Amino acid sequence: MITRRTLLGGSLAVLLTTGGASAWALDRFVIDHVEVDNASSQTSSVAVAAADQSGSSTATSYTSDTAKITITTHTSGSGNDLVTYYVADVTVTDATILRSAFANDQFGENIIAIPSEIAASVGAILAINGDYYGFRDDGIVIRNGVIYRNEPARQGLVLYTDGTLKLYDETTTTADKLLADGAWQTWSFGPGLVNAGKVLGGIESVEVDTNFGNHSVQGNQPRTGIGMISANHFVLVAVDGRSTGYSRGVSMTEMAQIFVDLGATVAYNLDGGGSTTMVFNDALVNNPLGRGEERGTSDIIYIAG
Repeated sequence: MITRRTLLGGSLAVLLTTGGASAWALDRFVIDHVEVDNASSQTSSVAVAAADQSGSSTATSYTSDTAKITITTHTSGSGNDLVTYYVADVTVTDATILRSAFANDQFGENIIAIPSEIAASVGAILAINGDYYGFRDDGIVIRNGVIYRNEPARQGLVLYTDGTLKLYDETTTTADKLLADGAWQTWSFGPGLVNAGKVLGGIESVEVDTNFGNHSVQGNQPRTGIGMISANHFVLVAVDGRSTGYSRGVSMTEMAQIFVDLGATVAYNLDGGGSTTMVFNDALVNNPLGRGEERGTSDIIYIAG
């Protein structure tokens, strides 16, 4: 067992001397750069609670000794203004039941798999896409109590072992400090949507990334987010979008308001767009881009079955 092991792989992007910018972009954003293989074998000193295997489930709910999950579908508006989104209300007995998994069980850049495949590989009863950490080489990445990256860059979200979520400024701390304070998971995307139960200001103008190939996260978009109602009581939201007559997507402020209406005291924006995915009982819950087709991503957030 590796206890509180720090796995700090620096950027593996190579600036090719031939082919100019296109060759650099191919290497930086397409070619796999595996930094940690068999990532799930890395363990922390925090005991990982095993989900009870006798839990019962239906099409919309699941209950076990360690987790209770309810999935609901919501719509608002009509015609071209229709919005469709899905809420997973999750209560766990221990924060370590909320876990993360990497595509192909590998940590690094440009390593992707569709969320339902990642979910199946870890026996997830519920999963959403994560922050697509593999698109970038910065941010603080702690997953399942293990440090994988310590390159502070933006506003992050941390889940502590006491079951609380907290927004934080990555540039004011370190992964080691967060781990010492009880961090179980961190995500680096954003922006933060809700704090102290209120919609945060200025979120319509936040730039998550400014690197090559980045697309705007503003406007009406499909979105994924995670929020906390109280310790160990979470809400996971997937909003469909870019589909005329089915769901237009939502603005950042509208996404924040969804969480406030659900009673969240803290909420955070994860990777969205075509990546927005919710999987429950091995089935796709939402309808990505109105086509029902998942897009590859680097990681998921999940509850084991």
